[in-house]
Amino acid sequence: MRMEGKVAIITGGTQGIGLGCAKVFVSEGAKVVIGDVRVDDGRKAAAALTKAGPGEAIFVKCDVGRPADVQKLVDTAVAKFGKLDVAVANAGINRMADFLDMPLEQWNEVLKINLTGVFLTDQYAARQMAKQGTGGAIINMSSVNAVMAIPTIPAYVASKGGINQLTKVAALSLATKGIRVNAIGPGSISTEMVRMVAKDPAVRHAQMARTPLGRYGEPEEIGRIALFLATEDSSYVTGQVLYPDGGRMALNYTVPVVGDAPKAKKKAAKKAPKKKK
Repeated sequence: MRMEGKVAIITGGTQGIGLGCAKVFVSEGAKVVIGDVRVDDGRKAAAALTKAGPGEAIFVKCDVGRPADVQKLVDTAVAKFGKLDVAVANAGINRMADFLDMPLEQWNEVLKINLTGVFLTDQYAARQMAKQGTGGAIINMSSVNAVMAIPTIPAYVASKGGINQLTKVAALSLATKGIRVNAIGPGSISTEMVRMVAKDPAVRHAQMARTPLGRYGEPEEIGRIALFLATEDSSYVTGQVLYPDGGRMALNYTVPVVGDAPKAKKKAAKKAPKKKK
């Protein structure tokens, strides 16, 4: 068991990628503290994970945008299990709106959870790890959208781009303390949200058209990459972003041209000087 004796916190761990990471960690013997705002789901997830074993899990209500909640998450891990070895800053939300129409309230909401929440999780976890003096591993959940923009999710794209840079800053700052900081940038993963929108055949076709492997990734597949970054298998890796995306970034394709682009093209063609015969 590759995480036997290790203690980890995972934010946003009641579903999707966060739960996938928790399943992998517990299956490898880790003691996991799940932090999330979904209380009922969190308690059920912790109970199911502990039953599956061989590790165990507990749940703590945590809004990662609130410093006191993040501190409580870290403190609970230490009080219950004696230390903190790994932190997975996974909690995130998304709000869809065209760039011109996104309300400031939605922008602030996404940045508070996705970027400030990662900063707080990293900082509070690193303070505990530094206090222990035994190093540690921090894993931030980014996205391919950190570098490949989609125009209808401006706040999400900006937040994930910020996570990539935050990961580098934290890695450089914490290197002398033996704390490694890396990020994972998934492509289209079979989470609850993705499965819901993929019920639309057109959406599914668009997603698969930009995924060379031709399928969605599974949350546990991301969990196994988190496992690599959490263990000594990645002992010389820090400040990096790994992209499990089914080949999407190699294809370098996001979404088709949308909006009035065809109309604009026709309009420009009319204005262009005609060639003399």
